[in-house]
Amino acid sequence: MSYDLMVFDPAAAPAKRGDFLDWYEQQTEWADDQDYDNPAVCTPPLQAFHADIAAEFPPAEDEDTGTDYTIDRSLIYMSFLDWDKIDDAHGAVSRLAAKHALGFFDVSSDLAEVWLPDKKGGLRIAHSD
Repeated sequence: MSYDLMVFDPAAAPAKRGDFLDWYEQQTEWADDQDYDNPAVCTPPLQAFHADIAAEFPPAEDEDTGTDYTIDRSLIYMSFLDWDKIDDAHGAVSRLAAKHALGFFDVSSDLAEVWLPDKKGGLRIAHSD
């Protein structure tokens, strides 16, 4: 079991929460033949985010530690395997999402909270429908 978070290109995703959740479901079907380990397939802000987050949370080398990254054109899905580090992971992902003006989705949250970048360089909670 893992703790899952996701960052995304806010221009590629719907801003309203209900529409966003539908988009999320479509995106995470992982249907095409893409290499989901290659950050070169995504936008420059996502590539920069990946470089920063991978320095703090290295890619998984086994099933018990590290982070599993699934990289698509407009999002990076992260599965944190070490439950002792989930608070640090949440903090780092939200901080780096704001730094790179990306959206942030707390996949593992019961509330399924979605944040979007704001004009002040931070994140704001996405509005409901």
